[in-house]
Parts: sequence; structure tokens; C-alpha cells
Amino acid sequence: MQFILDELSQTKALIEAILLDNKFQKNVLKIANICIKSLNSGGKIIFCGNGGSAADSQHLAAELVSRFNFDRPGLAAIALTTDTSALTAIGNDYGYERVFSRQLEAIGRQGDVLFGFSTSGKSKNILLAFEQAKKMKITTVGMLGIDGRDIGQIADQQINIPSSHTPKIQEGHICVGHIICGVIEDLMFSSFKK
Repeated sequence: MQFILDELSQTKALIEAILLDNKFQKNVLKIANICIKSLNSGGKIIFCGNGGSAADSQHLAAELVSRFNFDRPGLAAIALTTDTSALTAIGNDYGYERVFSRQLEAIGRQGDVLFGFSTSGKSKNILLAFEQAKKMKITTVGMLGIDGRDIGQIADQQINIPSSHTPKIQEGHICVGHIICGVIEDLMFSSFKK
């Protein structure tokens, strides 16, 4: 029971830290608006990450393609974590570190937005995807931990969850990811609300 209470207390402290950080909140709104600008210009939102962050990538892409809070037109979003044939072919032919950059090279376009999730801030395949994005004039958003590390150094934008503990960073990522999806939906389609 104590473990459960401790985990819930840590999550509560994390959310409270974000709630009290006005700069953090403004940054989230700024990133949501970057996504809206891309979508309104015919761009798409692309997500990538490893492990639990791969699941978060798929989750958030689905929120945009399908719906979040209310029915509205679908939004162009994709997770680079879902095509097992592409992932295994690229991994086999080029190495695991290229699984995202190669897909981005194929389907990314100038004006898109790429979210890269990395709790360590050091994931090589995310770094290479961000390098590829720079070449293609794709805006990069690092979804990171408290210090951002290597990915934070090259990301155009970053959201730094105020923790260095992987599970808490992931909890922060999905919380903020949901907020971004909600802001995008609300600002683009407020007339669709019932």
C-alpha cells in the first residue's frame, strides 16, 4: 500500500509543478500553435519514440486522426513506430538507429512537425531523426526529461518534464500530449463542439 501512496504522491507533485509553471504552460500553447499552423498549411504531425514512448507516439497520433474530446474532421498525424515491416527492414538494412530517420526521409515534408519522445534525451534513433528533419525543414519538438540532454541541444522546441525518473517523465509526456491534442482540437474546431 505504501508503494501505491508514494507513486501517487510523486505523480501529484509532478502535476503540481507543471500547474505552477506559467512558462511551461505558455510553451505548451506555443507548440500546439506550431502544430495548428502546420496542419492548416497541409502539413502533418509525426511522432516517434522507443518502448513506452513508442506507445505514447501511437496514442497521440490516434487522438489527432480520430478524435479527442468531440467529433470533428480527422487531422493528419502518424507514428513512425507502427509499421513492423518498415521497422524491421530498416533495422536489418541500415541499423536500428535509422528506423525513424529513414521513414521521415520517405514521408516527411517541409512544414511538418516531428515529436521525438526520449526520457533519457540520448536516444540515437531520435537524434538521427531530428538531424534528418533539420535537412527537410521539419520542425522538431523534443519530449524530454528535466535536462533535455543531447536531443534538447538540437530540438527546435522542447517540453521538459520536471523529473529525471523515467516513469514520471512518461506520465508527464502523456498528460502534456493530451493537452496539446485538446488545444489543437479546440482551437481548430471549436464550432464543432456540441
